[in-house]
Amino acid sequence: MPELPEVETYRRYLEATSLYQTITHVDVEDHKLLTVSYDTLQHALKGNQFTGTRRVGKNLFVLTRTGAVVTMHFGMTGDLAYYRDEEDRPSYARIVFHFNTGFKLAFICPRKFERIGLIEDIDGYLRHKKIAPDALEASTEDLTRVFMKKKASVKPVLLDQSTVAGLGNWIVDEVLFDAAIHPERVANQLSEDEINRLHAAIRKVLTVAIEREAVYRDFPKDFLIHVREWDDSPHSESGGHRLCPRCTTRIEKAYVGGRATYFCPQCQRE
Repeated sequence: MPELPEVETYRRYLEATSLYQTITHVDVEDHKLLTVSYDTLQHALKGNQFTGTRRVGKNLFVLTRTGAVVTMHFGMTGDLAYYRDEEDRPSYARIVFHFNTGFKLAFICPRKFERIGLIEDIDGYLRHKKIAPDALEASTEDLTRVFMKKKASVKPVLLDQSTVAGLGNWIVDEVLFDAAIHPERVANQLSEDEINRLHAAIRKVLTVAIEREAVYRDFPKDFLIHVREWDDSPHSESGGHRLCPRCTTRIEKAYVGGRATYFCPQCQRE
């Protein structure tokens, strides 16, 4: 699933390729992928131009010359592709923005969980959806204010987009590992020092992920992500057991808040 680092990569890609070109029309293969009517989308965008972007968490907002804002939700497997020739049209390009330059921007929707819509006010939209400040912009005070009210385990609290926006499952595991906090610690029992460590870990993990364009195999070797059960994550040595990259204790897997969770029982003592 595209997480904050992937969506930030898409945002930069769109800005590098698709701004200040007049949109001639929009092809929509499946109207169910729209959160507005097809006619409304065409009316708002035909003759318009993309002029900038804003990302909050996993939500990408594309600004236009007229003030209309395109919302892009990448679902499970969404992506963007910029191309010119029709033979280069990517598979599953179910929504395509055509520009007067002859180039096109494809919104790729392999599993049809992705969505495009229109709004007028980003901040109003965020309030309505109860989306918190972006994880890279949230302060220690923001975290403290939320944690004080929460008697739940810290992991599901961090996954809640009304706490901070953009932290997905593997990111929260990585943040908690970096901050040396057990995923089942109760949020309102965290100390000031632990919250400060969490805040620093959020910024560190997201910054690294964005710099590496979310290519996990390129992450530092002491990141927990290398021991997760993913195809592009190498198993550790010692009979296939996954060992902590810092203390070599065997990494444990549990379900916290219903989500698969990886942690080091030595580095992240409860």
